[in-house]
Amino acid sequence: MMLSQQLLARRTRPAVIKDLVEVVQQEVASKKGVAGTAVKAGYGAASRVVPDLTERALNKLLPDLSVALDPFWASYESSGATAFGQHLAGRGREVSAALLAVTDAKVAGSGREPVKKVYRALRGKADGHVQAALPRVGAALERHARRPARG
Repeated sequence: MMLSQQLLARRTRPAVIKDLVEVVQQEVASKKGVAGTAVKAGYGAASRVVPDLTERALNKLLPDLSVALDPFWASYESSGATAFGQHLAGRGREVSAALLAVTDAKVAGSGREPVKKVYRALRGKADGHVQAALPRVGAALERHARRPARG
């Protein structure tokens, strides 16, 4: 079964969103240095203005993000790898490009200029942040997906 079908199932999706919100919060908290301080400040400010912003964004993005991850899940299933997060991290540039293509398209289709402006300002560093998050993202998603038994 494709990863997207499993993640988007009516019974599974709320738990997937909850876990991904936690992943985002963990990733933000783990950022260090000046850039990390800026990420934390920006995330904190946005969360104060719209408390459920991360959840809302993930709900909108999950269908397209999960479809973008389907080929990586298929390669994981046939690879013999033991952890989806590590499998994703091993293909970091390719996975990041697939996921960022989804967000790029969503933002490009948005009529909200403030959203576009903020996204453009952050997009340059996004690849590194996405690649750093892949082990956590993969682990969170794998908890909600069934991998066929080997035999």
